Amino acid sequence: MAISMSYAPIFVPSDYFRTFEPGEVFPNADHPLEIDLGCGDGLFLEQMAALHPGRNFLGVERMLGRVDKTARRITAQNLTNARVLRLESAYAIAWLLPAQSVSRVHLLCPDPWPKKSHHKRRLFSDEEFFAGMERALVRGGEFLFKSDDFSYFENAVQTMSTRHAFEQIEWPEDAFPYPCTTFEGDWVALGKTIHRARWRLVAE
Repeated sequence: MAISMSYAPIFVPSDYFRTFEPGEVFPNADHPLEIDLGCGDGLFLEQMAALHPGRNFLGVERMLGRVDKTARRITAQNLTNARVLRLESAYAIAWLLPAQSVSRVHLLCPDPWPKKSHHKRRLFSDEEFFAGMERALVRGGEFLFKSDDFSYFENAVQTMSTRHAFEQIEWPEDAFPYPCTTFEGDWVALGKTIHRARWRLVAE
């Protein structure tokens, strides 16, 4: 069955300067919500939504071409539990997501901004991002991170160790189905190692 014409794969908030209500994005707002930051072409988002029809998946991506690809994937697979938002990841997390509305945040193979002068552009350098994530995640909610850049990965783990609201937890390869992003597949094909870490929000 095709996606209803009333269901648009691209979510456009009515107001970018207020927290949106969960029901504005998905009508079944009681289902767990997962956020894919920098969702790229939407491959991971599409596969996760297909694997977990009882959960909702919102991709966040700033580049229009990637947003369009993601929307096409969602439409082609008739996925009413997936949508994409065109916006900067840090802003979406810090200002738009409702409090205690998100079960998982995924940050997979982001640009590591390797030049020292560019490190301030990393999400792990953004205090508003962390404050927003601590507010948006449900208690016991998770933050999952992957990177092919070991220096960036080390810096991320070190930064997270100072965030006392989070505790690092194990992430075995067989913990649960977890598809690759297009970028991860490309890096693996080049022989690169993908580093991964997982944290849980524990603050009361």
